[in-house]
Amino acid sequence: MALNLFTRKQAAPPPAIEAATLRSDRFRLERQTDWQRLDAIVTALEKNRLRRIADDDLLDLPVLYRKAASSLAVARETSLDAATLAYLEALVRRAWFQVYGPRTGFLRWLRGFFGGGWSAAVRDLWLDICIALAVMVAGTLVGWLLVAGDSEWYYRLVPDGMAGGRHPGASPEMLAQSLEGTKGAEGLAIFAASLFSNNSGVCILAFALGFAFGIPTLLLLVHNMAMLGAMLWLFHQGGLSFGFAAWLSVHGTTELFAILLSGAAGLHIGRSMAFPGKLSILSAASASGRRAAVVMAGCVLMLVVAGLLEGYARQLVETSEARLTIGIGMLALWLAYFLLMPRRPANAGEHAA
Repeated sequence: MALNLFTRKQAAPPPAIEAATLRSDRFRLERQTDWQRLDAIVTALEKNRLRRIADDDLLDLPVLYRKAASSLAVARETSLDAATLAYLEALVRRAWFQVYGPRTGFLRWLRGFFGGGWSAAVRDLWLDICIALAVMVAGTLVGWLLVAGDSEWYYRLVPDGMAGGRHPGASPEMLAQSLEGTKGAEGLAIFAASLFSNNSGVCILAFALGFAFGIPTLLLLVHNMAMLGAMLWLFHQGGLSFGFAAWLSVHGTTELFAILLSGAAGLHIGRSMAFPGKLSILSAASASGRRAAVVMAGCVLMLVVAGLLEGYARQLVETSEARLTIGIGMLALWLAYFLLMPRRPANAGEHAA
């Protein structure tokens, strides 16, 4: 009889152990949704599947990590079950590496960027690129029509420093002389540097103004393209349309492409703020800003190339045919890269930034 009583008492768990088990189960049930979400995000990042992660999940990654770390601290203090403790320790360790761990090396980042990250980011902005392109074409037409209706508009649209003696009333000979190249490259490095500074200023401004719902970006694109439209009209009047187009194409296909992408990047941020969807305006701007920043990083490279082409190739190459060949070749090169390069994240570690 005594043995039976002893056995019966041993089969029933002590009240302290039963309470601890219930406490552990309650603790896990209250927090396991966040743990599972963090686990899914970290697993996707470890498998380099960044584009499969929703923007709001990436934004919440640091918060989920801190919650898991706090849960781990509580689990250690209250001596929760070993399985929960081991799971949390592994999850927090993996999440820490993704949030605060070593960043991708520069060479690896560079390979990822040129190996598909930049082109993928550009393709993600296709709608904004279409809008910016339409606005740029409209701005060019506006400049042409304004100057065609009243030549005084030329002086309002084209600054004196940019006109360089090319103005309404100038003879075709004078206009043709302004398109001629140089025999040497002396001083062209300084010229290229100044052109890069000017063009980069336009691109950065077009991108930065996107925060105001993209409206200033669109106005800036219209204004800059109206200057081009005015100059197109001027050379058309002098019978030099082909020569001017060839002269411009050497650097223009790269430079205008960079301005187009910069405007689209700024517009992308503005459009996401105006139509944030289910996200808050701040979260939408943050998510779109990361994509636009990748595009802008590439635009800087394009402006460097445009500055070199404008400062050297355009000045040293004298025939219109050769200039046009260079311009079309550069345009084909950029289009081939953006359209044909396989999609890959620009930076496998950018989520940790």
